[in-house]
Amino acid sequence: VQLVESGGGLVQPGNSLRLSCASSGVTGENFAIAWFRQAPENERERVLCIDTYGGTTYYLDSVKGRFTISRDNAKRTVFLQMSSLKPEDTAVYYCAAKRGGCFGTVYDYWGQGTQVTVSS
Repeated sequence: VQLVESGGGLVQPGNSLRLSCASSGVTGENFAIAWFRQAPENERERVLCIDTYGGTTYYLDSVKGRFTISRDNAKRTVFLQMSSLKPEDTAVYYCAAKRGGCFGTVYDYWGQGTQVTVSS
């Protein structure tokens, strides 16, 4: 299983960005995909998760109403749509996959991460 993130970059506060997580090697199984982020000198935190059937779970109150997660199973891609971005959203964003649903904290597969910088 391979996960590849894309879509990161530099964006001004208040603007939007969409991250993509393309997966390969995940076939015929029930996989949940989550987005994590890690800012410098901070611990990695889980942001959002989506299961195979489209059920979503938020883990950070700070992104509710601003971030949404979706998936295109045909393209094996999960998206993180981020709007009204704030400087505190600056981090490396990772996608990760686990078998089963979004419950549980152990993820089996990780992408390499994509940098998101929110700055004027």
